[in-house]
Amino acid sequence: MKTRRVTAAVASVLALSLGAAACGGGDNNNDDNGGNGAKDAALTSIVNASSKKGGTLSLEHSDVPDSLDGGNTYYGWVQNFSRLYGRSLTSFKPAAGKEGLEIVPDLAESLGKPSADAKSWTYKLRKGLKFQDGTPITSKDVKYAIERSNFAPEALSNGPTYFKAYLVGGDKYQGPYKDKSAEGLKSIETPDDQTIIFKLKQPFADFDYLATFSQTAPVPKAKDTGAKYVQNIVSSGPYQFQSYEEGRGATLVRNPQWDPKTDPIRKALPDKVTIKFKVNPVTVDNDLLSDKITADAAGTGVQPQTQPKVLAGPNAKQTDNSYAGATQYIALNVNVKPFDNVHCRKAVQWGLNKQSVIDAMGGSPKGDVATTLLPPSVNGYTKFDTYPSAGHKGDAAKAKEELKACGKPNGFSTILTARSDRPAEIAAATAIQASLKSIGINIEIKQFPSGKYFSNFAGVPSYVHQNKLGMLSMAWGADWPTGYGFLDQIINGAAIKPSGGNNLMELNDPKINKALTDAIANTDDAARTKAWGDIDKMVLDNASVVPLVYRKNLLLRPKSATNVTVTQAYLGMYDYLLMSSSK
Repeated sequence: MKTRRVTAAVASVLALSLGAAACGGGDNNNDDNGGNGAKDAALTSIVNASSKKGGTLSLEHSDVPDSLDGGNTYYGWVQNFSRLYGRSLTSFKPAAGKEGLEIVPDLAESLGKPSADAKSWTYKLRKGLKFQDGTPITSKDVKYAIERSNFAPEALSNGPTYFKAYLVGGDKYQGPYKDKSAEGLKSIETPDDQTIIFKLKQPFADFDYLATFSQTAPVPKAKDTGAKYVQNIVSSGPYQFQSYEEGRGATLVRNPQWDPKTDPIRKALPDKVTIKFKVNPVTVDNDLLSDKITADAAGTGVQPQTQPKVLAGPNAKQTDNSYAGATQYIALNVNVKPFDNVHCRKAVQWGLNKQSVIDAMGGSPKGDVATTLLPPSVNGYTKFDTYPSAGHKGDAAKAKEELKACGKPNGFSTILTARSDRPAEIAAATAIQASLKSIGINIEIKQFPSGKYFSNFAGVPSYVHQNKLGMLSMAWGADWPTGYGFLDQIINGAAIKPSGGNNLMELNDPKINKALTDAIANTDDAARTKAWGDIDKMVLDNASVVPLVYRKNLLLRPKSATNVTVTQAYLGMYDYLLMSSSK
C-alpha cells in the first residue's frame, strides 16, 4: 500500500511496540491513561476519548489523492479516509493498539466462509443496507464494484490487481465497460441479493484481508461514470459528499440513509468532515500546532523543518512516534540502463551510506536503517543484511568492485525521482546523491507530484524508459501485514501495469513469481510465514530494491482532536473512522 495490513500472529516487534492491550473508551483524560497531554499515548489507547456528537473533522493534505474513488486508489491514507463514505465487505476494527489489527465484518454479516480447499469464499450481506439515495445495497453492487476496479484499467488504473490475478477467468474478462453481458465475471456469483461467492484459481488464505479493500465498497451500476465517478460518489457509509472540487478539496456531511443499526463499527460523531488539498506541508504542520485543523491526512508525520520545533516546544507531549509498518526504499528499474546489469545494481547497494539518509530525513524519529524489504512489523519478516557495512555507511571498495564487474569502472550517471510535496523524501534523495557521488555515480534528481506519481510518471513503464528514470523513490506499507500482503504488488511480475503500477523495479523473475504463488496457496501457516522471509532474500540477491528506512511517523495531535488513536492497519497513521473534534 502506498505510504498501504495482522492477526494475533504479528511479529513480536510490533507486539512490543504496541505494548499492553488497548483500553477501548471512557472519558478519562488523565495523562497516564491516554489523555491529550501524554506523549505516545495514542499508540496504545484512545486519547481524549469522547462520545459527544457534533463538530467538524478538518484535514489537510500536501498534494491531491490518486483518487477518492474507492475503486481507483492505492494510497493508504485514502483507504483509511474512504471508510467514512464507503463500506467494504470486511474492515479493520476501529480500536486502539492490537485490537485495531482485527478484521471484523462490515457490509457482511460475518467473515468469509471458505470452502475446504480455500478456493471458494462466501459472504452474506447485512439486511437493511442502503445507498445515500435510499436504494437497497445488494451483492450485485459489490460484484460490480470489483469488476470496475480490477478489470477496467483504461478508466481506473490506480488500485491493486489481486481479484484479477486470482478469480477464475480474471485473465480474460475485459471489465464492465467493454463486456456488456448481464452476468459479467462468472467467477463472482450472486445467487441472491444478500450472497456473494468468489471462485478462485487456487487457495488464497488471506481473502478476508483482501475483502477490507475499498474495492469491495458497493457501486450502483446505473450511477457509475467510470473515471468521472469520483465527482459524484454514491455513499454507503455515514457521510456523503456535499461538495468535491478536483485538486482543491471536499466537504462531507451526514448521510441520512445510513442506519447505525446496520453498522456496529462506526460511531460517526462529527457533523461534518472537510479536507483541503495542495496545502504546503510545513503549513499543514503549523496549522496543527495552532489547532486550526484536526489532522494531517497524509499521516506520515511532521516535516524535517518542523520536527525540532515540535519536539522542543510545548506540543511535544501531543506527539505519537508510531512505526508505520512500511519500508522506504529505492527501486532500481531493471529495464533502464545501466540497471539491467545486476552488478551496477549491486554497486548502489554497497556504495550507499544509509545512515546519512536517515540523518537527512530527521534522524531516529523518522525510523531505523532498513536492510530488508519486509519491515519488522510484518508477519514473515526475517532479519538479514545482504550488503553489510560498518555503521550502515557503505563499503566503497566493494562498490567499486561491482562497478568494474558491470563495465563501468569510472561510474555512471542516472536519474533519481522524488515526490515534490514530500520534503523528507527530497532530503533523502539529496543524501543519496551526495553519498553515491563519492564512488562515481552521478545522480540528477527529478521531482514529481505525489498525486500523479504512479498514474503519470514512476508507475508508467513507457514514461520511465523514455525518460531514463533509473532510480525511483518509493515507500510501501503492507496491504495487510503478512508477507504476501506486503510483497505481491511490488515484486510480482504480474503486477506490472501500463500505468498506476507499484512494481517500480519492473521485477519479473520467474522464480520469485512462482515462490509467491506457491506460498499463498500453502495452508501450513508456519511454512507460509517462513516463505516470505526467503522471498525477501531472493529480492535482495536480485539487488533491484535498495531498502533505506523502516518508517516511523512523528504524528502531532492538536488539543481539539478527540478519539485519537494510531492504527497499525493503516500505516501507523491516526484512525480517521474513530477521530472527531471538539470544535
